[in-house]
Amino acid sequence: MTSPARHGGLVWLASYPKSGNTWLRLFLHALIQSEKGQPDINAMGLLTTGDSSARWYDPFLQEPLGQVGMEAVAAARPHANRAIAQSTDGLVFVKTHNALVAHLGTPMIDMSVTAGAVYVTRNPLDVAISYARFMNVSIDHAITLMNTDGALVESKADHAYEYRGSWREHVGSWTRKPARQLHVMRYEDMLEKPFETFSRLAGFLRLSVSKAQIEAAIAATSFEKVQAQEENTGFRERPETMPRFFREGRAGQWREVLTGAQIDAILAANSEQMARFGYTERAT
Repeated sequence: MTSPARHGGLVWLASYPKSGNTWLRLFLHALIQSEKGQPDINAMGLLTTGDSSARWYDPFLQEPLGQVGMEAVAAARPHANRAIAQSTDGLVFVKTHNALVAHLGTPMIDMSVTAGAVYVTRNPLDVAISYARFMNVSIDHAITLMNTDGALVESKADHAYEYRGSWREHVGSWTRKPARQLHVMRYEDMLEKPFETFSRLAGFLRLSVSKAQIEAAIAATSFEKVQAQEENTGFRERPETMPRFFREGRAGQWREVLTGAQIDAILAANSEQMARFGYTERAT
């Protein structure tokens, strides 16, 4: 990977689902578009894109995305990644929930067009609750998905298949090898010390922004403000099965929601990676 902000290429905004990726993208949108005032939560596509969007795959497939097999999608993936990189002369911020692995002989993330990556991690005890609501499944089923290495999400008409893997597999794939071009953030730090956390992000991306601009972007993307926007205008990324996307936006809810058996199941599968990020507390 080359250094972000020195060359063009993809800057991956990566995370396991329900770990803070949307907040990260909203913050960057607010920061970079700061002169335009309160950011529109439905206008993030002006700054970021998603690596699984059908628009990047359709030109390289013989049939519509939802009608082709995984092998065809895998073969098209490097072309799709390059198409995203070539869509502008500068950096492109790209959301991904893919693990940093290869599947069917093809890397899910094309390093040849990558400039850098930001990875957001969140306590899987909290992820399980949000993931269950997002997927419209029980918490027990969400935990099973999170604990399954190699877990895939199938292609749909508008969305290429994803290799999410297990939580431990996903986090490990992106963070096990520290690199200058990789910046890791904890969702909990985004909540507890936002100015320090987002300032480090701006520094990593080499954005020429002031303290006041960072503070304004943090304020503009507070949970209360984006939740109010969703209530007033809706949110395009909300699945139809969810009554609202921005639900609580806090850490530690697992203490009130998860059973002892559910906590044990998550810890048994993920404790090694959890310890790396300080997720070692047990319910009492």
